[in-house]
Amino acid sequence: MTGDIVVSDYDPEWPRWFEEVRAHVWPLVEEIALGVDHVGSTAVPGLAAKPIIDLDVVVASDDDILPVIERLAGIGYRWVGDLGVAGREAFSLAGDVTLPPHHLYLVVKDNRAHLNHWLLRDLLRADARARDDYAALKRRNAELARGDIDVYTAGKAAFVAGLLRRARAERGLPPVTYWEPGTG
Repeated sequence: MTGDIVVSDYDPEWPRWFEEVRAHVWPLVEEIALGVDHVGSTAVPGLAAKPIIDLDVVVASDDDILPVIERLAGIGYRWVGDLGVAGREAFSLAGDVTLPPHHLYLVVKDNRAHLNHWLLRDLLRADARARDDYAALKRRNAELARGDIDVYTAGKAAFVAGLLRRARAERGLPPVTYWEPGTG
């Protein structure tokens, strides 16, 4: 996929954007879901990011996935599968709903996809140097990628994998393998 990749300075409006989308989604899923989390770079104060909110609808078990998919369809979200990330169901928004730009995901609490989202977010919130290094890398990648989101993502994969390995170690979690370009 190609198009302009914009990495903006942190915008203090992003938490409000998250709350606006969460308020739209939560009433339909609150009987099933445990919560809706703000994840991704826009959830990290001070971090440059693409101005697109990432949200996780978090459920307790795999049994809750289909009922949430069905409820989200009722408010215009189309399930598009895991987009290559096991344990993370993704949605696109159809129709005339006016909401801030966002990516909506469905995860089971503390599965690998959910862990990766909050481990990275929380490490970047706590470590200003990692946050600054990541912002610089994202800006550089946006220029080098020339609109190719796959190139942009691959260009930061090794850095993100390193942060996730560190976050897992700091929390005493067992190591896992992360995808990095050139590793298959």
